[in-house]
Amino acid sequence: MLSLPESKINDFFAQIGAKENLYIPVDNSSGKANFEKWESGKTLSKALKTVRSAKDFFFPKAENLVNLKLEGKHVTVEDPRKELEDFVVFGVRACDAKSFEIVDAVYLNMTPVDSYYKNRRDHGTVITLACTEPAQTCFCSAYKIDAAAPAGDVSAWLADGTYYFKANTPKGEKLIADVKSALSEKDDAAVTKQQEETRKKCEALPFAKLDLSKWQGKDMLKIFNSKIWDDLSATCLGCGTCTYVCPTCMCFDIRDFDTGNGVKQFRCWDSCMYSDFTQMAAANPRLSQKERFRQRFMHKLVYYPMAHEDNFSCVGCGRCLESCPIHMNIVKVVKAYNESESDGGNK
Repeated sequence: MLSLPESKINDFFAQIGAKENLYIPVDNSSGKANFEKWESGKTLSKALKTVRSAKDFFFPKAENLVNLKLEGKHVTVEDPRKELEDFVVFGVRACDAKSFEIVDAVYLNMTPVDSYYKNRRDHGTVITLACTEPAQTCFCSAYKIDAAAPAGDVSAWLADGTYYFKANTPKGEKLIADVKSALSEKDDAAVTKQQEETRKKCEALPFAKLDLSKWQGKDMLKIFNSKIWDDLSATCLGCGTCTYVCPTCMCFDIRDFDTGNGVKQFRCWDSCMYSDFTQMAAANPRLSQKERFRQRFMHKLVYYPMAHEDNFSCVGCGRCLESCPIHMNIVKVVKAYNESESDGGNK
């Protein structure tokens, strides 16, 4: 397996950064990590995960879709997109790498293909980094995600002071070929040992055995009409924090802005927790916070799996557990319904 001493990781970054833009997790002033463009002097964060996921590189928070220029009665339609430069994202965890597959299933594998999203996916190369110290809020293993063997164009491991790399796709092979002079061959015994240790840690996490068996499409109406939604949604603020940190949320709104001589149309993230989400001329189809709250979790755990071969739209990253101001999250929802079923649906 190709390897690099941990002390030389900045040399590795410099080689990549000399050819294309490179983004790495960097600690911010509050001690949390965000992806930033690498440049000399920036240090790779030791944090387990970034506040927001790497989804932002492919599905940005705000995106200019089209410009309309008005000259008298003549309207010109302009595509504002420019040819993207290739870029690399380093340090993506297994859960976030899995989230790309979930978003891809909607934006790439359905008709029509989202050309804006595809453009970024085509130009981006993802280097994942295996976890070594999963957090108590992590539960990726509940979705059969292996934190010790992340996917991506290139998989990386840090074991015993050495980085190890394995290319998984043609883009990954090209990247490794470009930096191969900085790498050396080394057996993967340290990686195998670390993987075993990481998997044991994941199995011992509080929510590793989260029971998802009761969340099935055949029970859609039963789950929809469950009594749990009244109590669980009662304190929800509708702030949308859970949707903004979630790596698999992909809803958006389209807004037009008058520039004085035309219109700029933008796509921006939206949240099913908001009172104006999917609002139509008559009103919002979900008038209560309970309905909006229920929609979010039904989509993650029932609707999406029904449409996508029983794959859940959650990767167990734990961001919603860490970010919700009222400490409500998908784990509590799953457990509440499971308990109500154990009690004969009376809870």
